[in-house]
Amino acid sequence: MEKIDFVIPWVDNTDPEWQKSFEAYLPQSSRSSDTREIRYRNWENLKYWFRGVEKFAPWVNKVHFITCGHKPDWLNLNAPKLHFVKHSDYIPSEYLPTFSTRPILLNIHRIESLSEQFVCFDDDCFLINNVAPERFFKGKLPCDKAVMNALIPWCLFSHNILSNICVINASFYKPDVVRKNWRKWFSPQIGPQVFQTMFAQTWTSFSGFYDHHFPQGYLKSTLREVWKLHEDILLRTTAEKFRTPTDVTPWLFRYWQLARGDFVQLDLDKDSKYFEISDRSLNEIILTIKTQTNNIVVVNDGDTTSFVETTFKEAREKLNNSLSAILSEKSSFEV
Repeated sequence: MEKIDFVIPWVDNTDPEWQKSFEAYLPQSSRSSDTREIRYRNWENLKYWFRGVEKFAPWVNKVHFITCGHKPDWLNLNAPKLHFVKHSDYIPSEYLPTFSTRPILLNIHRIESLSEQFVCFDDDCFLINNVAPERFFKGKLPCDKAVMNALIPWCLFSHNILSNICVINASFYKPDVVRKNWRKWFSPQIGPQVFQTMFAQTWTSFSGFYDHHFPQGYLKSTLREVWKLHEDILLRTTAEKFRTPTDVTPWLFRYWQLARGDFVQLDLDKDSKYFEISDRSLNEIILTIKTQTNNIVVVNDGDTTSFVETTFKEAREKLNNSLSAILSEKSSFEV
């Protein structure tokens, strides 16, 4: 089996030094920058992410844990599979500090010890049941649910998706992409959503892709290729201290893999469940975790007004209690 690494960026918004730096650069950011609390608030459940990895994906080669330099008190820096990475270890100094995950993830190909095959996680994506390497890679290609779609603008983030699509359309001719890999694009693996791809053939340019929030497999060589061809675009986003509507995002690398045909078609929704955490969804999230109905669960902190009947602290306690119910034993990543 090829080596597969996991990558996870993390921030501790309670760190006084981070807060001081954040506030110092905040006045310099434009009004369009996304500096909302939900981008940084701490759910205090990172240890369950590590426990899930060790218990349900013991085959992982290395975990690259990326921060600005701070770390949880409980983290075991001597854990055999841990690579503690600071932003300054791989991001050029002229672009630091940064408070956006986009420069952090756009530049991860610069981490020398990162394997060719790696999986990128957000810290709200938890493994809650056994996951095989084939969930992320088959042979030397990443697994993905490749569905063409129409971009429907609904928030500022839609601008970023459009920026990604512009790069793809400037680099690939859609009819050629489909012709070379039509068996993948029209695979019955994805069920009825194949009709979305069929309808999208009305346009000769890409209008969008199905997007997900699950852990995603990447090839390090893909990142290097995109950087070689579009360095100016990637540097503009790298230079931003906070998220802005004009950024490209790490999804650009995923779109590039799809356009190149560097993927294996897989219906990701079969073993994974996505939630926007709120009063209405909290009980279902807890039930999904405790019963381990899925292998992967995503609990996205999507809105500061998600909690009315329940406070943020109460929701955090209930969520973490459910994770503790299935992941009570310490991992080697903890002291």
